[in-house]
Amino acid sequence: MIRILTTLIVSSISLSVYLIPCVHAGPLPAPLREALLPTGVPPDGVALYVKELSAPRPIVEHNIDRAMNPASTMKLITTLAGLELLGPSFVWRTEAWLDGPLNGDVLDGNLVLKGYGDPKLTLEDFWLFLRDLRARGVREIRGDLVLDRTLFALDEIDPGRFDNDPTRPYNVGPDALLVNYKAIRLQFIPMEVGSGVRIISTPELPQISIVNQLTLGPAPCDTWPEKPAADWVQSRLIFTGVFPYGCGEKQRNFSLLGRNQYLLALFAQLWRDLGGTFRGGVREGTVPERARWLTTWESPPLATVIRDINKFSNNVMARQLFLTLSLAGANPPATTDSAARAVRAWLQRNQLEFPELQMDNGSGLSRSGRVSARHLGELLAYAWRSPLMPEYVSSLPIPGVDGTLRRRLGESSAAGHAHIKTGYLEGVRAIAGYITDGRGHTFVVVCLINDARAVNAQSFHDAVIEWVYGIATQSGRCC
Repeated sequence: MIRILTTLIVSSISLSVYLIPCVHAGPLPAPLREALLPTGVPPDGVALYVKELSAPRPIVEHNIDRAMNPASTMKLITTLAGLELLGPSFVWRTEAWLDGPLNGDVLDGNLVLKGYGDPKLTLEDFWLFLRDLRARGVREIRGDLVLDRTLFALDEIDPGRFDNDPTRPYNVGPDALLVNYKAIRLQFIPMEVGSGVRIISTPELPQISIVNQLTLGPAPCDTWPEKPAADWVQSRLIFTGVFPYGCGEKQRNFSLLGRNQYLLALFAQLWRDLGGTFRGGVREGTVPERARWLTTWESPPLATVIRDINKFSNNVMARQLFLTLSLAGANPPATTDSAARAVRAWLQRNQLEFPELQMDNGSGLSRSGRVSARHLGELLAYAWRSPLMPEYVSSLPIPGVDGTLRRRLGESSAAGHAHIKTGYLEGVRAIAGYITDGRGHTFVVVCLINDARAVNAQSFHDAVIEWVYGIATQSGRCC
């Protein structure tokens, strides 16, 4: 009997050693300290939280209570709050109303479009929406296009304020009636050597001029021109310099027109292509009481939308969702303050107290956003226990497979064994998510870096993922 008891105790201790590897409350584990050295980032600039989901305490706790800028890993909070407050089947609506009599196929009045914050009303979807209007009998519109954006209460946003790159679509502000991210997609197609580069715009709006002064030549592929000169007065994008002929076709999105100007230009072109007639102007307003509803467009469900937000780190979509969250706890119009209060109330109801949390737009494209590695890790552990865990986890990028991690860790044994959200700003790098090790145990990992040399730290984050993945094969020895 004594021998049996002794065997059981030894077995229990051995199991505990595996389940609860040594805790690093201070310095980083030795292999990670070595991986950090070439980056130039000091250990004080790093916060690292690693915890096996079934273990009572973390494996690594390094600077985990420090409030840090999480960059785009802030989207992990926004999207989980969205799933739980709105539900995975939640959809956004966009409505068309007739402000005037419809005589045959002629609307003798205004067409009113009312937006409810759809994050993904793409060019193709907007075309289908307008096609539905035509199918319901409207051909000629003799009034104006009236845009009802009143669900969101927002000031005009300076698109160049964040990083002095106002033409990039990630700087587009939220809008209750956002169409196609207020952007155009440019395809850069190298022709034969000496023949230059062809640029194709989708949609091709006459209000935007593309000045193409590109030449083909030998150069590294990462030097091709992403940032054109912008003439805002004449709505021109001017491309100069050398396009590397060995890079093949490239494409980038740009935003240049104001929100009313863009929507009018897009509407007029698509309506004409659909055989309609429209000669009016555009203005903002509200749906009049006398107006008659015509049709409604619905977005994809939220469970689908968050895949775009997290896998491709779509800032504009995240901001649209964040503002929508305010409507779960307050009357419209939605504001960023009411959205932040709704998120904080949701956290508190679920015993998640994050006193250091600062959310100003929900996307992480912010200099003031803050959260600790501990609390981001606790959020991920909570999400793993949620009934909506499958929808949430499947929205995160998989190393070596898709999203923002498609081209990373492809040759690593950890490829395909993690769901990790990434984040990057000047002076900030972040990863947060789940890693399943070689024996099927799942770990939460959060690594936030706030340092001027964070740009060099991608290799360190890759090392963290590989180190966590390899814990099980080391018989519980993590150092």
